[in-house]
Amino acid sequence: MALIPYDDTAAAAFAAGRELGRDGLVRWRQAVQHHLRPRSGSTLLDLGAGTGIWAGAFADWYDVRVLAVEPAPAMRSRCAHRPLLGGHAAALPLATSSVDGAWLSTMIHHVDDLEAMARELRRVLRPGAPVLIRSPFPGRHQRIALFGWFPEALRILDTYPGLATVRAAFARAGFPVSTVEPVAQTVAGSLAEYAERMDRRAHTPLQLITEAEYAAGMARLRAAVGTVDGPIVDCLDLLVLR
Repeated sequence: MALIPYDDTAAAAFAAGRELGRDGLVRWRQAVQHHLRPRSGSTLLDLGAGTGIWAGAFADWYDVRVLAVEPAPAMRSRCAHRPLLGGHAAALPLATSSVDGAWLSTMIHHVDDLEAMARELRRVLRPGAPVLIRSPFPGRHQRIALFGWFPEALRILDTYPGLATVRAAFARAGFPVSTVEPVAQTVAGSLAEYAERMDRRAHTPLQLITEAEYAAGMARLRAAVGTVDGPIVDCLDLLVLR
């Protein structure tokens, strides 16, 4: 079960506020290529594909076949990428040893049973294929702008699975080797743009704080507009497991 319901309202907010331009994802393109080493014609699973931004990017960048799997019908309705399948992390609608890599972006905190997901990924991945997890992790928030403006949301982040927990779950499922690195992404061209696009319905941690806490964060953010120069750059972690 997801921490928040991805109904039509949340899915629309996600599409409007969370989808990033590809020019801001250059370092993700490089990092994924380094760890995945995609070959033309290989198959990549995008698990928890959401509105399909990453599936579309990978298909264009690497000339690979991307299988998008997303459990929420409202998110699937906004995903133009094909093939697109409904499915859950613990019961993937894929054949055994059928994919050459798996991409999981900001979704592991919605998974009830990490070990069941890891076992299922071990089943559908070919031997030696990697799992690439893009996620914020507890205690590693310092370069994510959202938590600077909304420090109250840190108590929500602290409920997410930590690096040690995720690594242990995947190790027990047959992924003994892991590496982690922060990867930068441009989330807005300016603080004014960042504030304009901010919508609590698009961010799990913001949905789970109080209305007063969200209002206080927005007041801090709006008061700072015009005092901060340059683009807003976040760093999320890339955890690679084999």
